[in-house]
Amino acid sequence: MVVFIWGFTAILGKLISVSALDLTLYRMPVALIAMWAYTQWRGGLPSLPFRARLALWGTGLIIALHWLTFYHAIKISNISVTLAGFSSGAFFAALFEPFIEKRRVSRSELGLSLVAIVALYIIFRAEKGFAGGMLMAVFSAALSALFAVLNGRFARVYPPKAVAIHEMLGGWLGVVPVWLFLGVSGSGFHVPTLEDVGWLLVLALVCTAYPFLASIRLMKQISAFTLVLTVNLEPLYGIAFARLIFGESEHMSDAFYVGTLLILMSLLVNGWLKSRKNRVGDLTPDVLS
Repeated sequence: MVVFIWGFTAILGKLISVSALDLTLYRMPVALIAMWAYTQWRGGLPSLPFRARLALWGTGLIIALHWLTFYHAIKISNISVTLAGFSSGAFFAALFEPFIEKRRVSRSELGLSLVAIVALYIIFRAEKGFAGGMLMAVFSAALSALFAVLNGRFARVYPPKAVAIHEMLGGWLGVVPVWLFLGVSGSGFHVPTLEDVGWLLVLALVCTAYPFLASIRLMKQISAFTLVLTVNLEPLYGIAFARLIFGESEHMSDAFYVGTLLILMSLLVNGWLKSRKNRVGDLTPDVLS
């Protein structure tokens, strides 16, 4: 359900007419208020040490930068190219997670990540006119993977609702100074239309507040790599929705769709490997020596 909901975020990013910076800034406080109201209803916000709050605020800035670069990629290219670039997240998760978690690199994770990189190369060669958007999307994917890995550590220590609230707060506070600076220079303070406001509410409440909390809870049970690889279903849903809604502007070459098919295959193989490992109870790490 979470991945299916995330599949609509790129669609909403194109429907909302304001800039990527404005979109990020407006989205976060609405989601923050919704999550805070939920925590109050569910017993209040757990107290955290100041050092933990600082770490969560910094991690929240990473997710804010991810959203900013993700939506900027959509603005300068299109949804399909952005989501294809975003699919490289598994490669970065396979690199970041062993380093942060202090474990060896998994051969299966690295191999599946390389499949995503090959698919990305095929897409890049076929759609050179959107190179800027794709590179921005790849950078956004790296930020998303880093955020997921860090969240994996926090989710095992702190209550998910506290993690979510402090990360969203930190991200928003980090974006505000940038927004104010650009506003003073004359490129900010774009007033959203009534239609924008409606779509922003859907984005913040349905596609941010709920899945943000749910994904942090999931991190208690699965690895960051598995979450990121599963989230790579988002491009498949998103590309299909974009083609259906926006028509020819989202029509891509045959090579583009070959690349997305490779990404889908890596997802299926990962799911099969994980389920097979769970069935046989094999706890021996598959590592590079």
